[in-house]
Amino acid sequence: MKIGIVCYPTYGGSGVLATELGLALARNGHEIHFITYKRPARLSSHFHENVFFHEVDTEQYPLFEYTPYDTALASKMVDVVQSANLDLLHVHYAIPHAAVAYMAKKILLTQGRYLPVVTTLHGTDITLVGKDRSFAPVVEFSINKSDGVTAVSNSLRKQTHETFDIKRNIEVIYNFIDFSRFKKINKDHFKKAIAPAGERILIHVSNFRKVKRIQDVVQVFARVRAVMPAKLLLIGDGPERRNAEDQTRELGIYEDVRFLGKQDAVEELLAISDIFLMPSESESFGLAALEAMACEVPVISSNAGGLPEVNIHGKTGYMSNVGDVEDMAANTLLILRDEEVLAQFRANALAQAQRFDITEILPHYEAYYEEVLKSALITNAL
Repeated sequence: MKIGIVCYPTYGGSGVLATELGLALARNGHEIHFITYKRPARLSSHFHENVFFHEVDTEQYPLFEYTPYDTALASKMVDVVQSANLDLLHVHYAIPHAAVAYMAKKILLTQGRYLPVVTTLHGTDITLVGKDRSFAPVVEFSINKSDGVTAVSNSLRKQTHETFDIKRNIEVIYNFIDFSRFKKINKDHFKKAIAPAGERILIHVSNFRKVKRIQDVVQVFARVRAVMPAKLLLIGDGPERRNAEDQTRELGIYEDVRFLGKQDAVEELLAISDIFLMPSESESFGLAALEAMACEVPVISSNAGGLPEVNIHGKTGYMSNVGDVEDMAANTLLILRDEEVLAQFRANALAQAQRFDITEILPHYEAYYEEVLKSALITNAL
């Protein structure tokens, strides 16, 4: 198949999933065309067979206070579909990609071409509507007009149906892990540089938005550090980073916290970690937690959204109510105080992550594409 993938090219979960999915599809012999405003974070600059990148031009014009990205994206979609003769478009996030794809599809119809569109919902495109209803009509319309719709968890599918009047089936296809990349590797020399006295290492990876509750991460770490020597690695960047830095200074723990910013080789940092912290207010799935589990790192998380579908309480880690930093810290200490307990949680985390191996999930996407294409052919024949 020739598939166009439209996504946000950032370090967020949707961009990561879209890029890794495209690369896996390409390795399986499909021709993949990424369409976005810059090269996706997980798409390295070296050559990938069967992979093409199409940058959306967003020229500045004095007439516009804000560049009309949606219009530029629709035009680029149409151009790539025509020039590469795509079979299908797979857009990640309803806002604005599903709506823009509908516009592109309508343009192509005027040329006698029907292009099926699959939309994958990742979470924020749904929860955002709960805070700003002005998006609701467009999101609901775009989902209903897609030829296929997937969600990354049962929790997100349920929330979508509760938020919108959806007339069609939503297929749940979980996020996945590429074990050729995410696995525990020997980085003892690196670990000694971070924790020279053998301190426990806690880690958090996110885009540092409010919903990630970075201050809870710091609070949990401060409580753990008060009981045992420990270090905290904070990976990523975003609007809450400055507040977190100020908080670590106020708590007197700044010297034991490393703000490492955005990292491409996050698996190397997970490989030296003992606990992954994810106290999020909302998570449609928890891809970062799954990546940690693949590297044999137990997870301390909230019980929000799709996290219970990933993190098994008392087995791969522990879950607490959102904001309950005391419970999260106590659960962290339960794991870290005993080497045998930590080893068992590590083994359980790996076993759970293996259920989401990309080799298990990829066939579901391929089968779904075939189903959508077959349905589109029948629709056009009527």
